[in-house]
Amino acid sequence: MKRNIKIATAVTAGALAIGGVLAVGPVIADPGSGGPMAAQTTSQSMLTDAQHQARHHGGPTDGIRQHDGTCGGAAPAEQGTLTAAQKATLAGMAEEEKLAHDLYTAFADRYDVRVFERISAAETQHLTAVRTLLDRYDVTDPTAGKPAGEFTDPAVQATYDRLLKQGEDSLTAALKAGRTVETDDIAALNKALSVLTAQDTRQVYTNLLAASERHLTAFEHWIAAE
Repeated sequence: MKRNIKIATAVTAGALAIGGVLAVGPVIADPGSGGPMAAQTTSQSMLTDAQHQARHHGGPTDGIRQHDGTCGGAAPAEQGTLTAAQKATLAGMAEEEKLAHDLYTAFADRYDVRVFERISAAETQHLTAVRTLLDRYDVTDPTAGKPAGEFTDPAVQATYDRLLKQGEDSLTAALKAGRTVETDDIAALNKALSVLTAQDTRQVYTNLLAASERHLTAFEHWIAAE
């Protein structure tokens, strides 16, 4: 039975507090419940994506690894200064992460594959990390109080509606919608990082970028397997 994974506003399992900012911590789905849990033992964490997948349900890789975006052990990042444009970008990142979470949760309820449920759990952590930065830099959270599938930015709302409709056609269409989300996130994060100096924000964005790249690879693998 599928179950929705609610977006957490507090520290979620696997999120690491680094210098007051939540780094995007490891998320490994529990093979029994399908839910997130904290990092597992060293021997388990050394498994490759393919090994995890073969052990748990014999399908393509999910792109959820022991070091999925974590800074594990990195020195605390210092707070910097964000321009008005960079604060607007930060707010946009929150909506992007919520879009990914809500979309993947909807697909997890529709299709009997764990890739969406597992990655949506990671997106919960990502949004928590971005929300921590929003609070630190006194930026209004555009996702606060918004139910699943609802967004402040009309452009984000239109994108969500389009991708949700696309994914209702078939599992392959849903996987391709996920690929689109991750591709767009990677482009947005690379653009943001190119002009960013605040070390705490750079740390979180870099972690999000690494996670999105792994998620994109996961969707590509699943698409190829269809």
